[in-house]
Amino acid sequence: MEIKIAIDAMGGDFAPSHPVAGAVLAAREYGAHLILVGRRDAIERELAKHRAHGLPIEIVHASEAVAMDESPVTAFRRKKDSSIRVAATLVRDGRAAGVVSAGNTGAVMTTVKMICGVLEGVERPALCAVVPSLKGASVWLDIGANIDCRPEHLVQFAIMGHLYSREVMGVRNPRVGLMSIGEEDSKGNEVTREAFRVLKETPLNFIGNVEGRDIFNGKADVIVCDGFIGNVSLKAVESAAEAILHFMKEEISKSLLAKMGYVLARPAFRSFRKKVDYAEYGGVPLLGVRGAAIICHGGSSVRAIKNAVRVTLDFVRNRVNDRIHEEILTIAAARGTGAAPPAGTRVAAEGTDDAR
Repeated sequence: MEIKIAIDAMGGDFAPSHPVAGAVLAAREYGAHLILVGRRDAIERELAKHRAHGLPIEIVHASEAVAMDESPVTAFRRKKDSSIRVAATLVRDGRAAGVVSAGNTGAVMTTVKMICGVLEGVERPALCAVVPSLKGASVWLDIGANIDCRPEHLVQFAIMGHLYSREVMGVRNPRVGLMSIGEEDSKGNEVTREAFRVLKETPLNFIGNVEGRDIFNGKADVIVCDGFIGNVSLKAVESAAEAILHFMKEEISKSLLAKMGYVLARPAFRSFRKKVDYAEYGGVPLLGVRGAAIICHGGSSVRAIKNAVRVTLDFVRNRVNDRIHEEILTIAAARGTGAAPPAGTRVAAEGTDDAR
């Protein structure tokens, strides 16, 4: 069965040029059938800049776009024909298997949750980032969708992260760690201590608490925390990476010897930059919603959009949603807690306006 992916062509700082160019690259490289959603005239002008004739790309018109600084709830209520809403509707109606957007993160989360709904058994969808580590890459969630969490939410994040790591990242038996302020069982707040107790009883490969220093050392394949901790930590990490690159450039420019050393070490610098470049991972999936939803950085490059399509295809082909649904209901039944919201439940947005 052919997989169709909807792309919010009007979302992001460089829309529609980057979304359209990224779609063209993805169509060529992956043979994906893509649906560009947005103002038809603007999309057609961008497509004309590329040799896109004959590629499996179609256009679905949407007359409105959500601004990057617009209130997510207000945009959802007032802009009935926004590009992200039309794209999410395509997923809900089965015309597309997933959606990719570099638009206003809060608006994308709100719209996808409200239009597509959440999977049966899932209480809170979570944003999931893939970060480089000393042993490959780790899955980190939640990074901004849920500010205040209960223990059962963290447990569900662990299940979803475990499945994403296994099915999409190819880790056979992912090690799951719970972010806390110490490795000991007793460390953390009331929420993390209770989540720790429950996670020990699940069939997951739970290795206990991990700390901030473990984000990049490869100790865990899945790192679980609430959206407040995840979002603050992720932005701090991004800032630190940028600062390190800036400091290095500053020091290199101070002497001729340093400049000569840089020329010799240039391949290593390029490799380092590639490892910390978000464009390599395309975007972050919103786990727990019906359909695949990949949210990209607002300033996403053409390559980032292309890679986001690849991530979406992997998500759909590996039936991640089916496995999340099955696993959560199985563990809930084993604990005697029953399912959470019934199928198709629409939930209000509870996340941040900007999870980047």
